[in-house]
Amino acid sequence: MKGLPFLPLLALALALALALAGSAGGADVSPALPSLPDRSFNLREFGAAGDGHTLDTAALQKAIAAVDAAGGGTLEVPAGAYLTGPFDLCSRLNLHLDAGATLLFSQKFEDYRLGEKKYRPLIGAKNCHDLEISGSGTLDGQGSPWWAAEWKVKRAARKAGQHDAEIGRPRMIILDGCQRVLLRGITLQNPPMYHFVPVRCEDVTVDGITIHSPADSPNTDGIDPSVSRRVLIEHCTIDTGDDCIAIKAGPKGFGPVEDVLITDCTFRHGHGCSIGSDTNSGVRRVLVRRCTFEDTDIGVRLKSRRTRGGDVEDITYTDLHMNRVGQAIVISSYYYDLPGPGEHDQPKPVDADTPIWRNILVRNIVAVNGTRDAGLIIGLPEMPARDIRLENVSIEAPRGLRIAYTEGITLRNVSIRPAKGPALLVEDTVSGLKQ
Repeated sequence: MKGLPFLPLLALALALALALAGSAGGADVSPALPSLPDRSFNLREFGAAGDGHTLDTAALQKAIAAVDAAGGGTLEVPAGAYLTGPFDLCSRLNLHLDAGATLLFSQKFEDYRLGEKKYRPLIGAKNCHDLEISGSGTLDGQGSPWWAAEWKVKRAARKAGQHDAEIGRPRMIILDGCQRVLLRGITLQNPPMYHFVPVRCEDVTVDGITIHSPADSPNTDGIDPSVSRRVLIEHCTIDTGDDCIAIKAGPKGFGPVEDVLITDCTFRHGHGCSIGSDTNSGVRRVLVRRCTFEDTDIGVRLKSRRTRGGDVEDITYTDLHMNRVGQAIVISSYYYDLPGPGEHDQPKPVDADTPIWRNILVRNIVAVNGTRDAGLIIGLPEMPARDIRLENVSIEAPRGLRIAYTEGITLRNVSIRPAKGPALLVEDTVSGLKQ
């Protein structure tokens, strides 16, 4: 009888040990937040008209310079429509957009041009610290002229048999080499290309923002954390024409991407919550949890290819719900050039840019009313996808899950219900499949 009180503790310890043993990478992330002086400035006091017609770029630049000269503070943008060209932020700045405040960005291409096919962002900052963009206002990139020009070039390229083309377009926000960054509450919409790109940043928090661009707007990624560390994205709604989120690790020497948590977000349209396609510098310790996908092309997406690859490891997607999603799960080393079902590719030499997937866990996924197929898991002949686990996965889709060029994939309590054909399309390049 004396040993009985110990039993609940033993059971708890065993349960914890099993949970840890069954987990992949990723954990809670708590980035450091900006530290800002309690000092305020009002954009109207620097001559901003806010009438939607008068160009207010100079007023914004003067106001930000005044904040910088004072050692930091909050720049209040009161209700109104402020037409502006590009501008840069400074350290220890909170750009706060009040309810009813909108920054409307110029549609003149020359306002952003740096060179042939090269443009500066609508809002930029480099090597700054303690940055915040907050409030309930809106940043509107007014990107439709850029989209029209881009689609014209893309259609011509595809007609000529090329995969794609790019005219060169500005991103909405690029923060390069910055520390302690916070975006909270605001709405970002209609950029020429990509909404928010933190590059080589540390301690980035994106909380409760809304991102919206039309589903057919080209390359309007929502949030692209690139070679950054300690990134938290939570309580956001993202509806775009490309990746809702794309974690990127560009050329070697700038990475890896480490410690990213994406939690309690809603994705509508777009290409899902992605890692890649650029993974050269490596990606590790990413957790995506408690997110909802509605009408996206893909849900879970890990994508790379030869020349763009690197180590992607310790990744967990968990507790996700998907409705009317094209493909629930895509893990692919063939971005652009996927072999057809049953086709055999010739192995290439393994080098520093070969895609490698390690310790990937996808669990507690429910996908209903799928519109294309359950998805695919495919590595390379020279580098099969290894150590990938699907647990407690339920998918309804027109067709099943394709698996090729893999070793030791584990499917545990996986239910795939295709409208026609087999649930699993397992090719002869698969070995060690565990069910």
